[in-house]
Amino acid sequence: MNPPESILPLTETVAPAEQAAVAEAIRGASESGTPVYPIGGGTSLHYGARPTRPGLGLLLTGLNRVVDYPARDLTITVEAGATIAELTARLASERQRLPVDIAQADRATVGGVVATNPSGPRRLLWGTIRDYVLGLQAVDGSGTPFSAGGRVVKNAAGYNLCRLLTGSLGTLGVITQVTLMVKPMPETSALVACDLDDFETAEKLLAEMVRTETVPAAIELLLGPAWQGFGKGDGTLFPKGPEGCSAEKSPVPFSEPGASDSGAGRLLVGFEGTTAEVEWMIERMEAQWRSSSVSPVAIRDDAAARAWDRLTQFPAEAAPDEGEAPPVVQVSLLPSATVDFVRRLREIDAGSSVQVHAGDGVLRARLSCEPGEVAAVLRERVRPAVAEAGGSMVVLSWPGGAGLGPADVWGPAPDGLAAMRSIKNQFDRQGILNPDRFVY
Repeated sequence: MNPPESILPLTETVAPAEQAAVAEAIRGASESGTPVYPIGGGTSLHYGARPTRPGLGLLLTGLNRVVDYPARDLTITVEAGATIAELTARLASERQRLPVDIAQADRATVGGVVATNPSGPRRLLWGTIRDYVLGLQAVDGSGTPFSAGGRVVKNAAGYNLCRLLTGSLGTLGVITQVTLMVKPMPETSALVACDLDDFETAEKLLAEMVRTETVPAAIELLLGPAWQGFGKGDGTLFPKGPEGCSAEKSPVPFSEPGASDSGAGRLLVGFEGTTAEVEWMIERMEAQWRSSSVSPVAIRDDAAARAWDRLTQFPAEAAPDEGEAPPVVQVSLLPSATVDFVRRLREIDAGSSVQVHAGDGVLRARLSCEPGEVAAVLRERVRPAVAEAGGSMVVLSWPGGAGLGPADVWGPAPDGLAAMRSIKNQFDRQGILNPDRFVY
């Protein structure tokens, strides 16, 4: 993990062990006008614009207690510094889970996840963390604690501040405690995968998913160098099965530099539920693909668990533990526009690696350009292509030497920017919470 001070302009760091100490630290910073930078597990510090004002690092990992867990109510209340891995283990003891895919779960904290609102392949069926936050406690920019929502699933009291704070990058308040809705753990989980020879096949199979009799938890389109070894040699994607496929199966040939008409990669469809439900959906999916002259492979048991994990970890791979964060962008499009956009992106950057949540229209791409080229590629080629496709884009991570400004990271100013600034002013009048990191 890169130290926070290598990314944030910190003059000192404090690590409160109690929620009251968080309020006290922010209150002191407010009185002196010192910027405050909340820090959880450090997995998303590369996300957003880079702040430049020196300030106080507020390390929240000491706030890691389980406050309340009435398992029969399908809710849990934890402090913000608890890691997702700790939360997962606690829920697993009651055969429950938070069905949101979080990369680097051993470090990512509950508060940081709520602040950044990430998601993974299962968002098609289960949504994002925003759909599971029932209540929270936080501290505003004056050091005043406040709460929103409650601890029950059916709760409609007052304004929905939980949704407002979710994804706000800690710019409206520092989250200290969260109440989450959880779900029963499914009996089993599996995927069906196939190789794709070209983009036309990818388009055809994805269009047919509209008429599928199954209920997928995920529909993932993968291509690029990062996926070439996926499943080869470890049984992750091509375990031996009745079709004669094996772990020794060669990876699908991806596009060579300059090629744009082949190498659509792999398509995976994930299912969760009872064993009977999942096996029925696998059979239906295999039959549907065979009718389209595609050879499916079912991925079950431990191989399925490894495949889900790899799909979840993709945006965080190769960074930031291994040095500079690579340029990774997230593009939101109509699902029907994703394949054409991927084709265009591969023309722009033939070495890019792409993961498409094809049922949602959310695409994540790791670009291959050098740090000094990132800004120009994003400004002059990628963002115009996104606009032409009718989508939007944010930069999830980027190397420090790329020199990106807020407009490069977040795109053109949104229509509601004035309203966003007004809300920011209500929560943080002095503008000390994560200044200059978000769009306002």
